[in-house]
Amino acid sequence: MGLAADAAEQQARERGWSTVRSLPPGTMITMEYLAGRLNFEVKEGVVTRSWKG
Repeated sequence: MGLAADAAEQQARERGWSTVRSLPPGTMITMEYLAGRLNFEVKEGVVTRSWKG
């Protein structure tokens, strides 16, 4: 958290995450779990939260 969204995505892919998804705060999303996916909540270009699935 606290990283620029593009840098965070690049680091995640370098560390083996196959799918990286960036979402604005409060975005409605489905509860489907996908192994290998990392989610970022991004506000003003900065990651404020992350979770897998």
